[in-house]
Amino acid sequence: MKVNKIMALKLMLALAVAVGFTSCSKKGSGGSAATGWKINDKKGGFQYNSKFKKQQAAPGLVEVEGGTYTMGRVQDDVMHDWNNTPTQQHVQSFFMDETEVTNMMYMEYLDWLKRVFPPTEENYKNIYVGALPDTLVWRSALGYNETMTNNYLRHPAYGTYPVVGVNWIQAVEFAKWRTDRVNEGVLEKEGYLKKDAKLVDVTAESTFNTEAYLESPSKSYGGNEEIVLKGPRNKLANKEDAKGVYAQRTSGLILPEYRLPTEAEWEYAAVALVGNREYNVYKGNKKYPWKGQYTRNSKRQNRGDQLANFKQGKGDYGGIAGWSDDNADITSPAKSYPPNDFGLYDMAGNVAEWVADVYRPIVDDEANDFNYYRGNVYMKNKIGDDGRAELVTAETIEYDTLSNGRIQYRNLPGQIAQTQVTDEDTYLRQNYTKSDNRNYRDGDRQSTRYYNYGGTEEEAAAADAKKRMYESPKHLVSKDSLGNMIRKYDTSSKRTTLINDNVRVYKGGSWRDRAYWLDPAQRRYFPQDMATDYIGFRCAMSKVGPKSKKKKARN
Repeated sequence: MKVNKIMALKLMLALAVAVGFTSCSKKGSGGSAATGWKINDKKGGFQYNSKFKKQQAAPGLVEVEGGTYTMGRVQDDVMHDWNNTPTQQHVQSFFMDETEVTNMMYMEYLDWLKRVFPPTEENYKNIYVGALPDTLVWRSALGYNETMTNNYLRHPAYGTYPVVGVNWIQAVEFAKWRTDRVNEGVLEKEGYLKKDAKLVDVTAESTFNTEAYLESPSKSYGGNEEIVLKGPRNKLANKEDAKGVYAQRTSGLILPEYRLPTEAEWEYAAVALVGNREYNVYKGNKKYPWKGQYTRNSKRQNRGDQLANFKQGKGDYGGIAGWSDDNADITSPAKSYPPNDFGLYDMAGNVAEWVADVYRPIVDDEANDFNYYRGNVYMKNKIGDDGRAELVTAETIEYDTLSNGRIQYRNLPGQIAQTQVTDEDTYLRQNYTKSDNRNYRDGDRQSTRYYNYGGTEEEAAAADAKKRMYESPKHLVSKDSLGNMIRKYDTSSKRTTLINDNVRVYKGGSWRDRAYWLDPAQRRYFPQDMATDYIGFRCAMSKVGPKSKKKKARN
């Protein structure tokens, strides 16, 4: 009898505890694990997109799952450049343009610049002109190419062809512009910006910039409250008339920036070893982005067709009439050839492509083997007298005069002015010690054979000017008192290299190149302020969140 009473008492106690836990869990549902406060309260407070699933591919992009691979492994090295030392690298997952940026895509950029910053106005005349591709790259002293010079960029017949004549700096600026236009469209769709403001309300003094919006939404569109501040729809709280709630990083709506891919990312995406895998091991190597060791298609229905657009031999850019090898003589339209295993088109041939990296002969895997990139110049927002980030205006636009005399804008009205980080910002940091890291361990004072470990700062400064590791030519451009441009070509016979901090890597073979350059691991470099008729580009975007969508099947 006593046993039954004890058992009944234990059962009642267990039920009471269970009910208590259940009530607590219901009471705490939807609340903060830190404070217990309600998140996304309609009355205000902390707003957070707790329903965020995963980053969706932005316009034009496909997902590339990250992984490890051997960077720089080439099967042929007839050039003996000694700049392809194999290194084991790992890249995080990212997104990359399915195709190269086309003439139509770049024309949209030019159209926007011309409408928003009319070149007829004195303050803006160099913005549009500075973004124009150099169409004269098609000219040849012993060739008739005026048709491409006059038509390639603008004629609809070439609309889906990759843009060329774009230097590295112009490609970077296009990526920045694309970031703002895509995020502007996202915020309009989600109800945070006035509908169609991007078309009917945009002016030189009233534009949208992603970073400026995140820093202070009231500064977007020149502070026009009708566009930004008048009751944006707060979808997180599901309330149409919510005010004072804006999209931020925590909303999960703002996409990361479009940018040029790093060399490691580009090569990894091009070789696409994901289709040559068994469990966690790669089954051999690939010479090209496609399977096999040859450039021709082995499938029965297309046997013998070339798998990329390249130069087959001297004077052979497209084969014999009626039986074209690659159906092209210059560039070819996007998606003319099968994609690789990541779904990327023309990762070999058609046009070579700019990547983000500053060129050095050696990839320093001893310093880093994760998301390798040489070219970091760390910046921070410029703070004004009011203690807030300072915006660029029509009067404070900065321009650079390139070595060839072209004028290139450095920033646009509505963007946040930038300045390099200082010694105070890097004090006692272990991961970086200065703003400009392009020469880190290869070109800086410590890496040169002239470095004097016991020397003074004054001696070091003098040595830096005279005994640089990479003594490349210096072509100077200046203006006289009348504003006339003076170009000074470096005629020194003592220069020993063409490498400096302003030469960038480009990857992939082009319509002008032999099959040798189609190997994704091959690398070349070119001045960042110069353009050619065979170098184009595509954009990339970092992925936030998990490495992959789901666990892969073992096959």
